[in-house]
Amino acid sequence: MNKELIINAAPQAVEIALLEDKKLVEMHNENANSSFIAGDLYLGKVKKLIPGLNAAFIDVGFEKDAFLHYSDLSPYIRSILKFTKLAINDKSESGLDFASFEVEPEIVKTGKIGEVLSGKPNILVQILKEPIAAKGPRLSCEISLPGRFVVITPFNDIVAVSRKIHSSEERKRLQKIIESLKPKNFGVIVRTAAEGKHTSELHEDLAGLINTWKNIQANLKGAVPPCRVMSEEGKTNSILRDLLTEDFNKIVVNDKNIFNDTKIYLQRIAPEKSDILSFHSNGSPVFDSYGVTRQVKASFGKTVNLPSGAYLIIEHTEALHVIDVNSGYKSVGNNQEQNALETNLEAASEIARQLRLRDLGGIIVVDFIDMKLPENKKKLAEQMDLFMRKDRAKHAVLPISKFGLMQITRQRMKPEMSINTMEICPSCEGTGKVSSTLVLEDEIEKNLSYLIMQKHNGLTIEVHPILFAYLTKGFFSKKLKWSLKFRQRIKIRSNTNYHLTEFHFFDKGNEEIKL
Repeated sequence: MNKELIINAAPQAVEIALLEDKKLVEMHNENANSSFIAGDLYLGKVKKLIPGLNAAFIDVGFEKDAFLHYSDLSPYIRSILKFTKLAINDKSESGLDFASFEVEPEIVKTGKIGEVLSGKPNILVQILKEPIAAKGPRLSCEISLPGRFVVITPFNDIVAVSRKIHSSEERKRLQKIIESLKPKNFGVIVRTAAEGKHTSELHEDLAGLINTWKNIQANLKGAVPPCRVMSEEGKTNSILRDLLTEDFNKIVVNDKNIFNDTKIYLQRIAPEKSDILSFHSNGSPVFDSYGVTRQVKASFGKTVNLPSGAYLIIEHTEALHVIDVNSGYKSVGNNQEQNALETNLEAASEIARQLRLRDLGGIIVVDFIDMKLPENKKKLAEQMDLFMRKDRAKHAVLPISKFGLMQITRQRMKPEMSINTMEICPSCEGTGKVSSTLVLEDEIEKNLSYLIMQKHNGLTIEVHPILFAYLTKGFFSKKLKWSLKFRQRIKIRSNTNYHLTEFHFFDKGNEEIKL
């Protein structure tokens, strides 16, 4: 699999597109003044305790108080409160010696929030979920600092190795290395990317994270809540940190500053991959050059078309997301069950991509095309689980219910990605909307292919004059291309009564073909 990262810098935000085998799978936006991003550390002040919810509201500087549940307090919350107080009041020039810090006993899992946060103290918290809709951020006190190969968790001495590393010898090797390297009062989780890495690489990554923690201590010194004490790395660097593998073959940036920052970061974490970085300077929009714009327009609407002619309808409600699978005019054969299975499998692959692309979280209900055979339902559930394995967000896929519905839960970390794929209609001066013109050519060709498959010949396409001029311009026009591709003469004529993106098909008897 080939992975490409396309970065488009604009004055107000940076857009990042991740492509897998030329197919858009993730979109990220990083605003110039972004704050309250998942992973950021804040010094907050306990504002209100809610015994009924066993939770507290924390002032971290957002317009609405952030939410902290007892289950997110961390077993080492007493140590965190003690450390926060010491770090704020620290007067020494050398700073607090974390290795000599005495860790407090763990709290019980079934305790009450009032027993732990009485007196409304200052507290060091990490953003767990970004503000969504009318809700403030959700917080956690289980502080973790991720690196490329390891994640450190202060206040404990646990060493854990990713379950995705299956070799028992490799797991033992990594555990032994980390136990010999890690300082006191730090727990370490070894990431999957650490498999096969040398001691020097692990040590460098671990040392960088320890320095980050020292910077957090320095930022806490004399701090007054609410304030941010540590920011998550930029989106570009955090994506590279988490995703950079051998199959990454291209990173394209259109901004010189981001290019230089990314180059420095790549040279630090993976010098052997620094040659994959390139600067886009040919004057054309970088997203247009790499086909990202077209894919965005085709993928973010309410209706998502599939290559076979089937399509998805994606609806959003306050409680959940609903996806309906429709076969359209797809017809492979006379076997209805087989047709339903093939369409559902194609839809499952696209649904897994759409969840990543739009970053849909919470409950997702999918209404697949009805299938009667239990083995087909089982196969669909297994394939859906397989397609979802590429997703970094925590998720669970349930088998198809007796009503033919599949339920998926997916971790919600930030607001879902929403892009307006409609353009103002020039024929009605902005009072209505039409589908994006970027995908109009593909739509005409798809319908043309279907009609020819249904043994129609002598076809004529009737379009708006402007669209007619575009389809017939030049010697090797779209009209000629289609005629050669489908091995029959295709006629195109204009009609001034049509709006810009309207088109209809007529047979050789000049009778309109209803699609």
